[in-house]
Amino acid sequence: MAEVVQERKQRQNEPFCAYLHDLDALKVQTASRASSLPEFFKLFYAIKANSEEAILRALAPVVHGFEVASLGEIKKVRQVSADIPILFGGPGKTEAELEGALQHNVHLIHVESVHEMNKLNAIAGRHNKKVSVLLRINLKGPLPQAKLAMGGRPTQFGIEEEQLPQAMEQLQQLPNLQVEGFHFHSLSNNLDAEAHAQLVRYYCSLARRWAETYGLSLRYLNAGGGLGVNYAELEQQFDWNHFVNQLGSLVKEAASPDMMIYFECGRYITASTGYYAAEVLDIKRNHGKYYAVVRGGTHHFRLPSSWQHSHPFQVITVDEWPHPYERPSLDDEKVSVVGQLCTPKDVLAQDVQIDQVRVGDILLFPYAGAYGWAISHHDFLSHPHPEHIYLESNAEIGGGV
Repeated sequence: MAEVVQERKQRQNEPFCAYLHDLDALKVQTASRASSLPEFFKLFYAIKANSEEAILRALAPVVHGFEVASLGEIKKVRQVSADIPILFGGPGKTEAELEGALQHNVHLIHVESVHEMNKLNAIAGRHNKKVSVLLRINLKGPLPQAKLAMGGRPTQFGIEEEQLPQAMEQLQQLPNLQVEGFHFHSLSNNLDAEAHAQLVRYYCSLARRWAETYGLSLRYLNAGGGLGVNYAELEQQFDWNHFVNQLGSLVKEAASPDMMIYFECGRYITASTGYYAAEVLDIKRNHGKYYAVVRGGTHHFRLPSSWQHSHPFQVITVDEWPHPYERPSLDDEKVSVVGQLCTPKDVLAQDVQIDQVRVGDILLFPYAGAYGWAISHHDFLSHPHPEHIYLESNAEIGGGV
């Protein structure tokens, strides 16, 4: 990727700033993971992590479907595939979104509350349809630790476990809904493969018990995503092979016969094949600390700020210096990488020991393919947007700003 950045820099005079995505690596890696799962598992991509069209087109042939959380995301998926299965989740779905889900033939809708059940039943009745749904349940704790807890504590997600009996009773009055199973998503960015396999087993045992209690035909269990990325130590990532090896034996004994288990992974699928590159504009010392100011910042790549971590990077040297004034440089020091915004929170990396960095060099941040541009405040201060470069078969496709 460094060679691509250097070559692109030679073509332009403006400071370099871009996202780069290796679509070949993305497809190969994802296809390998999907095919390695036991036969009763399917891998969906949660497009909230990165919903750019080139990413979706690359993934459509190698995943079993897409998970979305809005009508806008449904439309993005349908632009790249008319028939790929879609899972539709998220709190606060509007009538227009639920209508759109039916029009676009969504595979399953994850119902998040009793009110949403009632709303969807009425909409389905107007269309003379029986809609397949999963009930999203916010489980009682305690649950394994991870970077972000999505359940096991008060959140806006799902129906609390204690309310399940009332929800099941209410469903008896809703003839246009067909409950096909349950949806759980309790953790995000979990790095412990063994613990995550055990968590999936727990999901299966609960779903099977509830199906027996309420007389349900349990066809699907959505075990969510939550497989993590280790930004602090890039060489020590979630052990996919161990996770998959554990799934077959752990889960089969707990799952209902003929039940299909879905994963909806986002970060784990796209993070490692995306990069953010930003040219160094200034190097300065302020009250004993050194700063490298780059073209861009958290308005392009908000992930480090939102997750409060120091993102790893490498220095790509650019030897050309066409200016008549002195070129600032820093050798064998700790430096913090900051952006152009007028806020002290615009920090991408903190106190990183470097051998050398100069104004005009380019910093390349790996593992930037998920929750980077997608969650950033693009137009704060009205700075230019980065380029978006997609690499496939040794060529660039569909790039732009």
